[in-house]
Amino acid sequence: MPTALEKARQTPDSVKTRILSAARKLFGEYGFHGVTTRMIAKEVGIDISTLHYHWGDKQNLYESVLTDLSDEIHHKLVEIETLVQGKPLAVRLDVAIEVMCDYLLENPDSANLLLFSHFSKNRITSEVEAHITRHLTNIAVAMGLAVDKDHVAPQAHARVLAVWNAVINFAAGENFFRPLLKIDTQSYAAVVKETLKFILIPAFTLAKGGTEEWPSTSMPSAKNSAP
Repeated sequence: MPTALEKARQTPDSVKTRILSAARKLFGEYGFHGVTTRMIAKEVGIDISTLHYHWGDKQNLYESVLTDLSDEIHHKLVEIETLVQGKPLAVRLDVAIEVMCDYLLENPDSANLLLFSHFSKNRITSEVEAHITRHLTNIAVAMGLAVDKDHVAPQAHARVLAVWNAVINFAAGENFFRPLLKIDTQSYAAVVKETLKFILIPAFTLAKGGTEEWPSTSMPSAKNSAP
């Protein structure tokens, strides 16, 4: 039997999908604890019993929102890998920054949801964490930071997180950062991309000594690096 999320994807104009879209918007603005099912129902223009009929309780709906977001990110990463396969590391980073910045800046609710789901004090645990870990592992391998998915050092994951968090924070913080820079939306996107490339591409390519072979053996394991 298809899940509620699968049904929503199959019927993009349905009430179920409208609820999912409204929930994503509101959870992105206020986080899990700042949103009630009554707020979501009001946003859609339905009564609260209809919302519960389609999605159950708030946590079920939130989990579906995060799963939907995780799947979107997965598709973006597959798109990036298709574009950069076999290219030098600098090109891979350039394309990855372009694609992820475009996606997150065009979908600020997605960036906010990622921040809320990762860093809220009273976090709601979900299987999405496992999805994100797989994303980080796949990126680490694609960037040459690890030989394969079964041998990714903590340092490699941390380097991927540095890129990941930089893009997310610039996208989620646009309403704060852009006025400080005194530029319009289009200029903001260009400045963010240029800044990330300026900082990250040299950092990664110089770390590899100007070659395409990452010295992964020099990165200690979590066991060896523990005090």
